[in-house]
Amino acid sequence: METPLTPMEFARRARKLYTNQEAVVDGALRLTYAQFFERCDRWSAVLQQLGVKQGDRVAYIAPNTHAQLESFYAVPQIGAVVVPINYRLIADDFAYIINHSGATVVCVHSDYLDIVEAIRGQLPNVAHFVALEGQKVGWIGYEAALAAAPATYALVAINELDLISINYTSGTTARPKGVMVTHRNAYMNVVGTLMHHALAPEDRYLWTLPMFHANGWTFVWIVTARGMTHVCLRRVDPRSIYELIATERISMFCAAPTVLIGIANAPDELRQNAPKGVRLFTAGAPPAAATIERVERELGWELTHVYGLTETSPFITICEPRPAHAKLSSAERAIVKARQGVELMTSGELRVIDDTGNDVPQDGATIGEIVVRGNVVMKGYYNDPEATAKAIRNGYFHSGDAAVVHPDGYVEIRDRIKDVIISGGENISSVEVEGVLLRHPAVQEVAVVGVAHPKWGEAPHAFIILRVGSSATEAEIKQFVRDNMAHFKTPQWVTFVSELPKTATGKIQKYVLRGGATGIARQ
Repeated sequence: METPLTPMEFARRARKLYTNQEAVVDGALRLTYAQFFERCDRWSAVLQQLGVKQGDRVAYIAPNTHAQLESFYAVPQIGAVVVPINYRLIADDFAYIINHSGATVVCVHSDYLDIVEAIRGQLPNVAHFVALEGQKVGWIGYEAALAAAPATYALVAINELDLISINYTSGTTARPKGVMVTHRNAYMNVVGTLMHHALAPEDRYLWTLPMFHANGWTFVWIVTARGMTHVCLRRVDPRSIYELIATERISMFCAAPTVLIGIANAPDELRQNAPKGVRLFTAGAPPAAATIERVERELGWELTHVYGLTETSPFITICEPRPAHAKLSSAERAIVKARQGVELMTSGELRVIDDTGNDVPQDGATIGEIVVRGNVVMKGYYNDPEATAKAIRNGYFHSGDAAVVHPDGYVEIRDRIKDVIISGGENISSVEVEGVLLRHPAVQEVAVVGVAHPKWGEAPHAFIILRVGSSATEAEIKQFVRDNMAHFKTPQWVTFVSELPKTATGKIQKYVLRGGATGIARQ
């Protein structure tokens, strides 16, 4: 009587229970669950007609559209593997990922047709190119193919340890690695999220997070599992977010801390008229307590901090609220919410270990590395056994994140291990310094990195974006840090900039800042 653990089981249930409910909103397009799944089935039939078999890879380069969302059902339900690619990469990266994954079909949004057409000669294994929107000579038109396809496809037997997706990491320091996510990995993350965060069919989810990023943190399946409405957002900007929250009655969305900063610093007329009670997840980088407090206090929204990696499908912890937290002031509660939290019930075992492999004490001070094992850990890196062996050793996936454990068991990341600044023999957490700087009234966004220093070996260098209409001097910034934390953590240098280099998922590319300030746009 056992059935495989797969998100396709959530789709089966949604087809039956939410048939006539609104499933997808994409601009003027509105689809019920019946209409949405019919489109998925038709595309499954097209893929099979094109020769896509179980285990074959189908790549997508697209923003958050209904067609991109359909890929997460149409591809895996025939046993194939979806490869959602970061559309903000360059042509050379597209070619590498498509070739490395072995994709035989590539589906591309109209914004990227010319880029992929230009590298078509570099993609010898791709048998079919599909234009999801727009037209291109020699390409299959997505909508035309759907309209001509039957509404049924050949069923296949899915094993829960089969791959559902290959998700490529951002590749900030080397070629991207393909994270192999299984049906079981994805299923467990969906269940774990829903166990800790109550969602209901009347909820409406806004796609501020790229669907390509760890399968939209598995919300491509979570939203459907609860019969909610997917509201697509093709381009993220604060005005569009506020407008859709109001007009589409949005109740939840996900956002990296950098996106939250943009939302929290939107023009007054947007923030003042924002509906209250919106819930959101933040992850992708440690959020500052000041950002959390501002979102909750000024907007009246409820923020939950989660933590994970693409390699863990992605969530492994959640900053679960407890009754004692409600008694704290808003500032104190924000400090707690900035922590990564505790294990999800389905994510497996998380430890913070020292260099000898022993657990660090729960003192909120001793730094170790987060390691994890369990049902959400990836199958490995695709076609890269060396990288897999380096990441998964002694029975645990090694995250590369440096963290402490507080007396209540809540984990708090202090930095990426490679980003810890060692100055005069002292460890400095760049995240901690950033958190203090974000409490300065003139600071909108900040990144702190370690830079070579003739006396201390390394010292902190702060790159700061100021709020519109605000001003501050380097001396004022340094004094603010000295007044709020140990003096040795004060940045030796402060550079005011107009923007910070970021990945497509909102993570600040600190290696760019460490590499030199010549390419950074100063204010």
